[in-house]
Amino acid sequence: MKHSYHIQGMTCNGCRSHVEKTLSEVKGVSKVTVNLEKAEAVIEMDSHIPIETFQAALKVGNDRYSIHKEKADRPQAKASAAGQAKGKSSGIFYCPMRCEGDKTYDTPGDCPVCGMDLVEEQNLSAVGNEQWTCPMHPEIVKDEAGSCPICGMDLVRMQPDLSAEQKSYKKLLKKFWIASVFTLPIFLVAMSEMLHNNPLYDLMEQKYWNWIQFALSLPVVFYATWMFFERAYRSIKTWNLNMFTLIGIGAGVAWLFSVIGMLFPDVFPPQFKTPSGAVHVYFEAATVILTLVLLGQLLEARAHSKTNSAVKELLKLAPNKAIKIVDGEEVEVSIDKIEIGDILKVKPGDKIPVDGIITEGDSNVDESMITGEPIPVSKSKDDKVSSGTINGNQTFLMKAEKVGSDTLLSQIIHMVNEAGRSRAPIQNLADRVSGYFVPIVVIISVLTFVVWAVWGPQPAYVYALVNAIAVLIIACPCALGLATPMSVMVGVGRGAQNGILIKNAEALEKMNKVDTLIVDKTGTITEGKPTVETVGVFNNSFDNNKLLQYIVSLNSNSEHPLAEATVKYGKEHQAELLKSEDFNAVTGKGVEARIKGNKVSLGNPKMMEYAKADISPEMEEEAGTYQKQGKTVSFLAIDGEVVGYVVIGDKIKDTSAEAIKALQEKGIDVIMLTGDNRDTAQAVASKLNMTNFKASMLPEDKLREVEALQKKGRIIAMAGDGINDAPALAKSDVGIAMGTGTDVAIETAMITLVQGDLQGIVKAKNLSDSVMKNIKQNLFFALIYNTLGVPVAAGVLFPFFGILLSPMIAALAMSFSSVSVIGNALRLRTVKV
Repeated sequence: MKHSYHIQGMTCNGCRSHVEKTLSEVKGVSKVTVNLEKAEAVIEMDSHIPIETFQAALKVGNDRYSIHKEKADRPQAKASAAGQAKGKSSGIFYCPMRCEGDKTYDTPGDCPVCGMDLVEEQNLSAVGNEQWTCPMHPEIVKDEAGSCPICGMDLVRMQPDLSAEQKSYKKLLKKFWIASVFTLPIFLVAMSEMLHNNPLYDLMEQKYWNWIQFALSLPVVFYATWMFFERAYRSIKTWNLNMFTLIGIGAGVAWLFSVIGMLFPDVFPPQFKTPSGAVHVYFEAATVILTLVLLGQLLEARAHSKTNSAVKELLKLAPNKAIKIVDGEEVEVSIDKIEIGDILKVKPGDKIPVDGIITEGDSNVDESMITGEPIPVSKSKDDKVSSGTINGNQTFLMKAEKVGSDTLLSQIIHMVNEAGRSRAPIQNLADRVSGYFVPIVVIISVLTFVVWAVWGPQPAYVYALVNAIAVLIIACPCALGLATPMSVMVGVGRGAQNGILIKNAEALEKMNKVDTLIVDKTGTITEGKPTVETVGVFNNSFDNNKLLQYIVSLNSNSEHPLAEATVKYGKEHQAELLKSEDFNAVTGKGVEARIKGNKVSLGNPKMMEYAKADISPEMEEEAGTYQKQGKTVSFLAIDGEVVGYVVIGDKIKDTSAEAIKALQEKGIDVIMLTGDNRDTAQAVASKLNMTNFKASMLPEDKLREVEALQKKGRIIAMAGDGINDAPALAKSDVGIAMGTGTDVAIETAMITLVQGDLQGIVKAKNLSDSVMKNIKQNLFFALIYNTLGVPVAAGVLFPFFGILLSPMIAALAMSFSSVSVIGNALRLRTVKV
C-alpha cells in the first residue's frame, strides 16, 4: 500500500531527515520519502497502518511535527467559545519568525524553536457580534437587548475581553515595571562603588550590600524574567539554539557567579576580590541585562501589533448588524444570521453586510478600502456589491449571494494572513546563517574568556568574565530571523489596502525579478464587457433575425463573456430561443450543438476548421474590415456551411495604455497573447504602442510560449482572467489573475488584482521592489550589527583605543537591534505603490 500524507512543522532538511527516519521505524513500513517543499510524506506499507500510529511516533519527545491525510485537513485552531462570544480573540497564534512555516497554535505562548512570543492572527472570528448580559446573572448572554429571564432586569451590553495580543502586552508591561523597580536600586548600589569614600559603606560593609543586591535580584530573576531562562533551558534541551540560549547563559553565569562569590568567597583568586575581601558581584549586570531584554520584548510586542495593522483596518470594515426584509418588514439581525438568498436593505452611509447583487435601487459605493481607488463606483440593479464597502447617499435592496467566510472581505483577510505567514526564498540565507550562529557565538565567548585570562591586563579573570558575557549578550540572531518575515507581513498588508492580493511571500520576491510580462487581451487589456455591434449574413436564405436566433440559442448554454454578450443582445432584439442538444464547448475555438436536427457551430476560424466549414476569401475580407478596427468576429456554420457572423466589440480599459507604458519604462517587455485573430490583435497593439504580440493562441500555445521564453532565461509574469489562461498562469514564474475573472484563474495565480486592470500590475511591481529593498536593508543591518558587535564586545578595540563594552550596553544594543528591524519594516506601511 502507498499513501501520501501532509506533514506540518518541517522547516529544514534536518526536520525532513528526522521525520523520514521516525516514520521509517514504524513497524510495517517498507519505505518513506519525505518532500520538504511540498511538506509531503509518501509512505509504502505492507498493510494499512492507521494515521494515529504515525502521529504517535512523531510525537515521541517532540511536539513540532504532525501528520494529516491532506493539507486541507491540517488543524486550524478555532476561536474559543468565550472569544467568539465576546468578540476579541481569534484563538490562532503563529511565530513571527516563521520557524515552523505555516504552523499555527491554539494557545498563546512562545515558539518552541526560537523562543519568541507567539503573535495572534487577526481574522473575522475576532470581530464578533454585540452581546448582552444581566448584571445580576452573568451566565445569561443574549444577542440582543431585552430583560433577564431570571430577575427581569434590563440586560446591559457586554464589554469585550482584551485580545491575547493586548493581554500579552499588559503582562509584559507589568513584569517590566516590577523588574525596573528592583533593578534600579541594585544598579545604584553597584555604581556607588565608583564614588570616592562611598557613603553607603558608612552604613554597612560591602558584603552586606551584596546580600541586599541578591535579595533585590530574586523578583527580577525568578518572576519578571524567569521566562527567558525557561526558554533557554528548552532551547538547549531540544537543541533549537536561539537568542534566549545566549541570554540565559550570559545573565545566568553573571548571577550564579555572584551568588557563589557571596556564599563561598574563599574559592576565588584575589583578582576577583575587593580590598575589603568581598568578591566582585555582578547582580547589577545580570538584572540590568534581563530588564533591558524585557524592554526589548515589550517594544517588539508593540511593534508586532502594528505589522498586521492592515488586517486590523480590514477587520474594522466588517459590519456586525444588517437590516433584513422579512415579510415586508425591516428586522435588524446579526451578521451571522444572514443566509444566502436573504433580501437586505442598505441605507445611506451603511456598510454593505455581505456580498450580493442589487435587486432594487441604485447608489454610489465607496470601494476604496478594497480596491485602493478613491472614486465611488456607481451601482444599479443587477450590479454586484461587496461586504465592507460603504453605501453612498441612496438606499437600495440587495440579495445575499456570499456570506461568512465566502465574502470577498473574508477571503482577502484570509489570503493576507496566509501570505503573511509564508516564507520568502531569500529567508533561506538567514536560516542558514542562524543555524550556525549560536554555537559560533558560544565558541567566540569561550575563546574571549581564554584570551583575556591568559594575555589580558590585571585583573585578567575579571576582564575575561565580563567580556565573555558581553559577547553572549550582544549577539542577536532574532534581528536576522525577523528581517524577512516582518517586511513580508507589512508588505502583504499594504498590498491588500491597494487591491493587490499576494498569495505567498515567494510571489513578492519573484515579482521583483520579472523582466517579461505576458498579458491576455479580453478582460485584461480590454474591459471584458463585450457588446454585440452587428450581425451579418453570407447566405440569402437567412436574415439577421434568423441568424441571431441560432446564435442566441447556441450561446445560451455557454458562460463565456462573448456568449453572454450575444445572449443579452438577443434579448434586447426579442430573439426567440430554439431548443439545443449535445452542447459542447471547444476550448480556445468556440461552441457547437444540435438545433432542429442541424449541427450548428459558432466561433473563430479554428472552430470553422474543427466544424469542417470553409471560410471563403470574400467572407474573410468582409470580416477583416471589422477585425482591423479591433473587433472580434465569430462565424456561424450550419451543417458545415458558414452562413453568417457576429461582430463583438470590447473597449480597451482607460488604464491599459498608461500601465503598459509604465511597465515598459521599468524595463519590462510586455507581450500580448490572444486567441483573437491577427487583425484584431494588431489593432489593439497599435493603440497601446505594443510591438510584441501573437494572435490565434490556444491555451496550449500560450503555455508553450511561456515555456519557450523561460528557456531563454526570462523571468515571466503572466496576467489573465479566464479558464483558458490557467495553464500559462500556473507555468509562469508569477501568475497574476484579474479579480474580475474566473475562480480557476484566481486559484492558479500567485497575485490577484481586485480591481482587475493593468495598473494593478504596476502597483504590484512597485510593492515588490519596495519590499525586497526593505528586506535587503534589514538583512544588511542584522548581519553588519552582529559582524561588528561581537568583535567589539570581545574587546578587539581595547589594545588600540582602550575601549571595552559593558554587558549592560550590549544588552541595550541587542534589544534595540530587533526593534530597529521591525521599525524599518513598518516604513512599508506608508510606501507609495
